Amino acid sequence: MLLTSRQALLVGPLFLFLLVAYILPFLGVVAWSVTLPDWGLGQYQRAVSDPLVVSVMWRTLRICVIVTLVSVFAAYVLAYIWVRGSAWQRLIVELCVLIPFWISVLTRAFGWLALLSNRGLVNTWLQSLGILSEPLTMVRNEFGVVLGMAHFLIPFAVFPLVSSMRNVDERVLMAARGFGASRLRIFWQVFVPMTRPGILGAALVVFVFSIGFFVTPALLGGGRSVMAAELIYLRIFQIPDWGLGAAISVLLMLCVGLILALFLRRAQFGQVR
Repeated sequence: MLLTSRQALLVGPLFLFLLVAYILPFLGVVAWSVTLPDWGLGQYQRAVSDPLVVSVMWRTLRICVIVTLVSVFAAYVLAYIWVRGSAWQRLIVELCVLIPFWISVLTRAFGWLALLSNRGLVNTWLQSLGILSEPLTMVRNEFGVVLGMAHFLIPFAVFPLVSSMRNVDERVLMAARGFGASRLRIFWQVFVPMTRPGILGAALVVFVFSIGFFVTPALLGGGRSVMAAELIYLRIFQIPDWGLGAAISVLLMLCVGLILALFLRRAQFGQVR
């Protein structure tokens, strides 16, 4: 459908902003990937054949999938309580969801370090109670990365789920109850399928955000669970190897675009929207 002149006038500044802020810089990165240090696709060949790069990309995908599953599950519980709980339960969930938005990602990462490090509060308490003789290693590994990322992304997953749950027709639930279905059966076979668009939307938001995470994996991973964004940073600012870093960035963008296209096609974009 073609836009009218008034619609084009309103939407035009948005497209101009996206062009200047996103498309032009991305085209510059693409140019780096085929010109540095020499013209050609040699950097892409290095990116797909280098064992380090391949392992980091697989680790990134694995961590992002785990974070998405954990975040959507936890967000579903919170959203269900927020929509269908009592007044004080809804208040507690609102505070748990909204307060984290006032705390920076850097502060949260350092907070998890203070809690989970070998000399952190959790290990200190467990050892003082005699439960542990040696501290548990809960940071500088994938466990700490997943925990920190999920903690940051759960609030973002709550909102599409809440919106979907509030659109559930109560008459359908009452009809299922009238036919003698148990509460558990109504939840799994009626309520959850009716909130499927919210689940898909929450998973999409969390996955897209997690694929480019940098601060949390860098701090909680401690250099032992390097993800794609950290590898790109190291190649651009530390080594430096701008051509390879740019090639990894482009490949990451293409992989994310392909995954999202398959996801939306499978899930039917109209439902997710």
